[in-house]
Amino acid sequence: MPLNNERPSSSDGESSSSSGRCDSTASASDTDCSRESFTSDGSSKHCTPSSSPPKTPTLDEVMGSARDLSNLSLFHEIVVNRDFHLEPHTIPEDSLWKMVRDNVHKAFWDILESELNDDPPEYQQAIKLLEEIREILLSFLNPGSNRMRTQILEMLDMDLIRQQVDNDAVDIAGLASYVIGVMGKLCAPVRDHEIKKLRESTGNIVTLFREIFRVLDLMKADIVNLTIDNLRPVMQKQSVEYERTKFQSILDKTPGALKHTAAWIKMTFEELLSTMPSNQGKGQLCLPGPFQVLNVAFVHILMWDYTEHPLPETWMTDEGRLREVQAQLRQWQAVNEVLLIVHSTVGGAVQGVAALSERLKRMTAVLLDHTRNPSFSLQDALVDVSAQTCSELNKSLAERGYPTLSPALQATLTGQICSIARKDNPIRTLVEDRVQHYFTALICDPKPQARLEQTPAGLTAIRSELASLAAKFLSLVNYNKGVYGPFYADIIRKLMFSNSPPPPSPSPPSPPQDSVTSE
Repeated sequence: MPLNNERPSSSDGESSSSSGRCDSTASASDTDCSRESFTSDGSSKHCTPSSSPPKTPTLDEVMGSARDLSNLSLFHEIVVNRDFHLEPHTIPEDSLWKMVRDNVHKAFWDILESELNDDPPEYQQAIKLLEEIREILLSFLNPGSNRMRTQILEMLDMDLIRQQVDNDAVDIAGLASYVIGVMGKLCAPVRDHEIKKLRESTGNIVTLFREIFRVLDLMKADIVNLTIDNLRPVMQKQSVEYERTKFQSILDKTPGALKHTAAWIKMTFEELLSTMPSNQGKGQLCLPGPFQVLNVAFVHILMWDYTEHPLPETWMTDEGRLREVQAQLRQWQAVNEVLLIVHSTVGGAVQGVAALSERLKRMTAVLLDHTRNPSFSLQDALVDVSAQTCSELNKSLAERGYPTLSPALQATLTGQICSIARKDNPIRTLVEDRVQHYFTALICDPKPQARLEQTPAGLTAIRSELASLAAKFLSLVNYNKGVYGPFYADIIRKLMFSNSPPPPSPSPPSPPQDSVTSE
């Protein structure tokens, strides 16, 4: 696709005066940022949807895309979230499913207890449980654990146990004790207390079996999590290529899988295009550079309004992390706005008092800590913030021998703090603009780490928090760009060429004129 000094052209012979992107309008990042995402052919196939007429996907294709998306989401979560781990499935307490499951399980264990209490006892269900336990224990073993495997198969030999049943010589309690011993050897240290409880169990054999299966479920989750931890380094090395290939597979089955992504980039492209200076005199159509489009698009993602537009498909796997960054950013922006209002309203009495500013900052952050909650009301929270702020200010002023705030000044301060709930509030607009410029500069910078602490004027109170959020967001952006760069390049390429007029056709030669001679 056209890059920094290239212009879309229909032929190699097109002159430099034809339609193209104005070099003077190119973003600095267009020359500094890595072009790998736009020029590499890293994917297994060309990342362009077929140009043939779209067809209605079959049910199998839809289900296949759903499985691919599920696998992609799980893979991505394992790679980027070091704390990711699986827990045994839990069902909500008041759900119908839990009621049905509990009743079915109770019926099963009641039948087992009834069979074991018969005279003579009936052991068929117990043998099935032991067989299931044997298979679970064997699944925990490494391929080289031949000795343990042989021992388990010998001790839990179902044919031998059935013969013992026929001769009324089976020891179910002894077999359960052996199973608990094997579990103690195979379990993670964190489960030692569970094994100890099983060994000390004084309940009947049915209760003991029930607890054995509960602990086996925990051990299954432990084995899966251990496998995930061992595979994570390998997955991280292959993550970009795997996710790109998997998404291409989804795109092949569902051609409209980039609908919202294309709309997001097109919206950014048109926004930038509207700000491009006209250069009609030179016969050029000024176009924004591809990296400029993508960088501004990433800034839009940071400020994304989910009520107006669906999130682009290429950000679905990071939606939770993105929303967390956005919520924290809103929280610290509001904290900064409150501090600016306090210092401008109260004046010199609070200037330079670092301890007071820090106390107000932490207090405000705590009161605004629920911004990610859907039921959070910024207006109500700001009422509490203003009341606590006035209280803290009066306390600090009195301790330092200053007169406390007058009722009129407190009312003014409260009104100004509460007014930042409005989107058109001047202080709020100022802070949001400077935050946006800060993130834009970082995204466009090829080495942003050196500039994380260089916050714009007016944001110094939240410098460390802003730098931390910027580092998180840049990590998301860089990974996203690495995986989906070829898809973005194709979308931007189409937008740039669709906005390039065809080269002017050459003028027909003038007919020769006869020379006029004077007589």
